[in-house]
Amino acid sequence: MHKKVQFRLYNNHWYKPGSKIKILFWYFINILFFINPLNPLSSLKVLILRLFGAKIGRNVAIKQSVNVKYPWLLEVGENVWVGENVWIDNLAKVKIEDNVCISQGAMLLCGNHDYKKSSFDLILGEIVLEEGSWVGAKSIVCPGVTLKSHSILAVGSIATKDLDSYSIYQGNPALKIRKRNIVE
Repeated sequence: MHKKVQFRLYNNHWYKPGSKIKILFWYFINILFFINPLNPLSSLKVLILRLFGAKIGRNVAIKQSVNVKYPWLLEVGENVWVGENVWIDNLAKVKIEDNVCISQGAMLLCGNHDYKKSSFDLILGEIVLEEGSWVGAKSIVCPGVTLKSHSILAVGSIATKDLDSYSIYQGNPALKIRKRNIVE
C-alpha cells in the first residue's frame, strides 16, 4: 500500500526567521521598493537592505523588480550586480561574495520540501556564491549549493550540487561542460 502526502500534517512552526512584526513590515517595504519596477534607485535599495540587517558592500547594483525574502539573512560583498527580476528566496543565509553577477530572472532558492515524508517537511540549505561567480539569466541555484570561485551557471540551468571553481555548468541538472579561462 502506498502512503500519501497529507498537507494537514505539514508543520513548520519550528522555523522562525524573525519577529512577525519585522516580517510584516519587510513584506510591504519589499513590495514598494524592490518588487515594484518603478523604483530604479539602487542606492536606496542598498540603504533599505542595510536598515533591515543585510550586510552589503560597496558598489552593489540592484536592478528593478528584485525580490528579497529576508534581508537579515543576506550578505553581499563588493562590486556585485543583481539583475532585473531576480528572486532571492533566502529562507536560510545567502552569501554573495565580491565581483558576482546574478543575471535577469535568476532564482536563489534556500528552501525545499522532503518529498519522502507524508508531512512534506520544510528543508533548508544556505547558498554561497563565491568570488567572481556568475548565475546566468533564468537559472536556479538550489538549497545548499555553492558556486565556487569564478564558476558559471549558464542561462536557464539548474544547480543542484556545488559547482567547481573556474568551470562552466549547463543544463538541468547542471553539468560541467568546460573550464572557464579568463583572459586579460
